[in-house]
Amino acid sequence: MENNNLLFHRLRSARSRKRTGKKDVEKQIRKKYKRSKELWYLRRNIPWIPLEKPYQRGFIRFFVLNDDVKRSEDADFYEGILKKINTYMYSESRLFLKKKRKFGRRIYVEKPQRLNTVSSYAWTDPKFGLSPRERPYFLKKEEYNPFRKRNETYYEFTEPWRFTLRIKPNMITHYKPVDLDLEREYAEIKAYVEQHKIAGIIRKKIYGKSNAWKWEYETDLIKSRKYADCIMSATELAAYFEDL
Repeated sequence: MENNNLLFHRLRSARSRKRTGKKDVEKQIRKKYKRSKELWYLRRNIPWIPLEKPYQRGFIRFFVLNDDVKRSEDADFYEGILKKINTYMYSESRLFLKKKRKFGRRIYVEKPQRLNTVSSYAWTDPKFGLSPRERPYFLKKEEYNPFRKRNETYYEFTEPWRFTLRIKPNMITHYKPVDLDLEREYAEIKAYVEQHKIAGIIRKKIYGKSNAWKWEYETDLIKSRKYADCIMSATELAAYFEDL
């Protein structure tokens, strides 16, 4: 009788076996995801090796201080701002042209290049390094993002005339060696963790949200211009029907 009771307690229900199987799968996913992060850092931290003979690959265009600002006393101050908002553009030719269709014909026009704007996150991030003296030179703006369906705040530099574009040859002086075994392992694990079902488990079990975009959209729905234009308070709705 005692042996029968012991055998009964050792038998696991179908629900218990299913729960154990899910935990084993989650452990395997966590292990793979952790390994993918390790491989990503290994690939990123491979040291660059200088070339014996550097070569040119196209041209690079970026912003520099104009001559008047260079000769001023605040040259170092504006140079510090430029380091935070500078942009770099590459082109095969010095002209920096792109194709554009006009009146049914394809023509070449110059590629526009602007200074970077500062996001609301970087504005409050101490690592970005905006000093109290630099902040008054940025103007707060708000623009509707049709992809995220909400208004987004950013900060734009108010004196872009202090900078001018400069073009110089883009010289390749270093190269990063490729580790075939590392690349092969990283590609296999990346293909695994980026599967739709696996990515959902990672988002839910590791980050605690099953659908971060949906959660963010529902939280910030009141900020959406499309939603805010259509919303009416109870008093406005009552007054509307009284006028009918």
